[in-house]
Amino acid sequence: MMDDMLHEILRAARRLRRALRPTPLDESIRLGALTGGRALLKLENTQPTGSFKVRGALNVLLSLPHHTRERGVVAASSGNHGAAVAFGALTLGAPALIFVPEDTSPAKVAAIRDFGAEVRVHGDDCVVAETYARAYAAGQGMTYISPYNDILVVGGQGTIGVELARQIDRLDVVLVAVGGGGLIGGIATYLKAVQPDVRIIGCSPASSPVMYESVLAGEIVAPPVLPTLSDGTAGGVEQGAITLELCRSLVDEWVLVSEEEIAAAMRLMIETQHTLVEGAAGAAVAGYLRLKEEMRGKTAAIVICGGNVSLATLREVLG
Repeated sequence: MMDDMLHEILRAARRLRRALRPTPLDESIRLGALTGGRALLKLENTQPTGSFKVRGALNVLLSLPHHTRERGVVAASSGNHGAAVAFGALTLGAPALIFVPEDTSPAKVAAIRDFGAEVRVHGDDCVVAETYARAYAAGQGMTYISPYNDILVVGGQGTIGVELARQIDRLDVVLVAVGGGGLIGGIATYLKAVQPDVRIIGCSPASSPVMYESVLAGEIVAPPVLPTLSDGTAGGVEQGAITLELCRSLVDEWVLVSEEEIAAAMRLMIETQHTLVEGAAGAAVAGYLRLKEEMRGKTAAIVICGGNVSLATLREVLG
């Protein structure tokens, strides 16, 4: 599986070369000063949809024959993946239908609609929406694009690792927020192949640590979850997800962060980097700060996975 994934990441890098520009890798002097290390921020919030998800969605869409795209694509998402699929479909002239759970951020729903996709609400959790969307797509002869459980999607996310390796000669640590595991699985697959000693750290909200608990159990589990600022990583994981094995094999360490730590990290990014980040990106920054003793003397990349935060959430964080 690892060889297949690595080959797909390299194919994705070629497909996406003309579709997306590399995102910046900026240094945070403040974060480095707080830990005694060097903190580099991979700014996926600068993508056209404000999130890394566009990489995986576009990789799938670009791999489809024209006549298949014309029949339309279906996705399920708490926001960012839906916007990515909608953007890719708009760019390539394909119809898109996105199912969202009931508690999806209104700002993220609005973004999906802005890119021209139809939005329907289904279920109270990402897994419920994903299961329904997959069945709907099959019944309608449309293509379902998973947010993480697809080698093409993970391959697209893994192109972040390709860019990191080009942007800096050596990394000691990479910190990534984890929901379904596609982002960290793709990045880790590539970086471990070219820099075997790099340490991959998964960061999740303590309120919704589904992949972390699944890795501990050795199978996909459904622990109780609570609301979290990190809505991009919240909710369950689909049974049989290919990302479980990637996370088990490639993630070296896990850190669970509190809602207070996520909010503090978001405020720190606004104050010191003048950068708006969403809760999932805040979870990765919070993980870096939680592990500050480990970060001393290390060069670390923190993946700022997205910047899509609603005004209501921003008021809560700043208040």
